[in-house]
Amino acid sequence: QVQLVESGGGLVQAGGSLRLSCVVSGRIFSINAMGWYRQAPGKQRELVATISSRGSTTYANSVKGRFTISRDNAKNTVYLQMNNLKPEDTTVYYCNAVVTTTVGFSYDYWGQGTQVTVSS
Repeated sequence: QVQLVESGGGLVQAGGSLRLSCVVSGRIFSINAMGWYRQAPGKQRELVATISSRGSTTYANSVKGRFTISRDNAKNTVYLQMNNLKPEDTTVYYCNAVVTTTVGFSYDYWGQGTQVTVSS
């Protein structure tokens, strides 16, 4: 069993900042790519940012220059620093991790989501 627990969401005014965290725990042998996605009601889940095990990052065009993804491998944690937030960033954010478990299989795991609300 592997669990992903997100924290750091909340309500912020436009132009403000939030930092999301996601801790991965359980029967972990290694964590490969990690990322953040978001999904608005009635829409498909979309990629926000990803980070490889070596630290290579990718970002959605809509968040480039405003969001920064990072990870602490010693803590099995991935972060998303969100600056200059806009009302259109309002939605639920999900953490994702590709984990190789102690029994040798790799799976795609998801957190339960954390709400981010940006007021105008």
